[in-house]
Amino acid sequence: MRLLWQIFSSFFKIGAFTIGGGYAMLPVMQRDVVDRLGWLDEQEFMETIAVTQSAPGAIAVNTAILIGKQMAGLPGVIAGCLGAVLPSFLIILSIAVFFQNILSWSPAINFFAGVRPAVVALIAHVAWKMGRKLIGNIYSLLLFLISLALILFVPGLHPIWVIFGSGIVTAIWATAQKQPKEEAK
Repeated sequence: MRLLWQIFSSFFKIGAFTIGGGYAMLPVMQRDVVDRLGWLDEQEFMETIAVTQSAPGAIAVNTAILIGKQMAGLPGVIAGCLGAVLPSFLIILSIAVFFQNILSWSPAINFFAGVRPAVVALIAHVAWKMGRKLIGNIYSLLLFLISLALILFVPGLHPIWVIFGSGIVTAIWATAQKQPKEEAK
């Protein structure tokens, strides 16, 4: 029961105090799940993020669900999901009930204008940290550069095709890397 409370409260705290959505939550989540609680190591966290990015839905909720499952099975899934979703739900409900004209209230407008650069910095931090670790060899760097060029310079190309293409190319490359080792046995 203590573990379920830890899962719930950890993701509730992350959801309640991180503004800017899922990617802005990742550095806070990593600090809590990897550094403070030790539930995952850095590599496991990166792999979890890779899996949760490919699933439909919000990355923070998907990550909370997957980590909850790894830690405590189905009860962990429920605790992680509720912890991640409940803060946003309660905040939006409060705004809808008590602050109907919040977007015309100048302190709120100023607050959100000040938060935007911090959110961009958090997302850039996640991209930098993940990129440094994930682009560890020439193959990964080449795939990254080709993917980036396709997204930036091919008008109308949907990013999902780049993702699928990268997955297929990597699967073929990984299979080709294993074959010589298997043939040598």
